[in-house]
Amino acid sequence: MAFDPATLAYNESGLIPVIAQAETSGVVLMMAWMNEEAVKRTLASGKVTYWSRSRQSFWIKGETSGNVQELVDLRMDCDKDCLLAIVRQSGPACHTNRLSCFYTSVTDGCETELMSPMS
Repeated sequence: MAFDPATLAYNESGLIPVIAQAETSGVVLMMAWMNEEAVKRTLASGKVTYWSRSRQSFWIKGETSGNVQELVDLRMDCDKDCLLAIVRQSGPACHTNRLSCFYTSVTDGCETELMSPMS
């Protein structure tokens, strides 16, 4: 069955959350947003393309940093209101130079950093 990005359940701003996960390790790398056009661009190019809410523009992950996300598989949840992008990540995914944006744990009311910036 052919996939139509228009069938996804975008929010009132026309966006859908996307979780990026590393293909080999399964590590959750980051969360960002796509609109319908970003989904189309990602599927057409194989380069994960997000929508920047602050800049109101498209951004291809790694376009300026070199830390590219190559799409392996794009999955949707059962409600079609969230996407999971399985990616081949080159370099850190986080702008803090960490592998993942999810590097802080909250345990017993305290924040603990779980990973250091990559060297």
